[in-house]
Amino acid sequence: MENQKDLAYYLSLPYTFQIRRIEDEGDISYWANVKELDGCHTAADTWQEAYSELEEVLKAHIEIKLEHGDPIPEPVDQNFSGKFNVRVPKTLHKQLSIMAEEEGISLNQYILHKLSK
Repeated sequence: MENQKDLAYYLSLPYTFQIRRIEDEGDISYWANVKELDGCHTAADTWQEAYSELEEVLKAHIEIKLEHGDPIPEPVDQNFSGKFNVRVPKTLHKQLSIMAEEEGISLNQYILHKLSK
């Protein structure tokens, strides 16, 4: 008999979170989804809220799929480490750090946000 994959297994997989900034008549919000899972998405007022809520939506989405015995797509492993180094001018480093602080997030999170646009 084949081993049943459980919630912990699926939550340990490297699913692709996509977060987009939406501007509508001066209002800014964020749309977030899991690339590999149709229907796994949320909207929020800030980037941080979108990311946090998407983690919760992912868990609920997988729980429902498991409950109903529906297939759950897994991300394709392309052997990316998730790390790379970039050298930038000191002035740009300072500017990015200030902008991250204004948003109340780490420099890494801020750069990730900017790169994901």
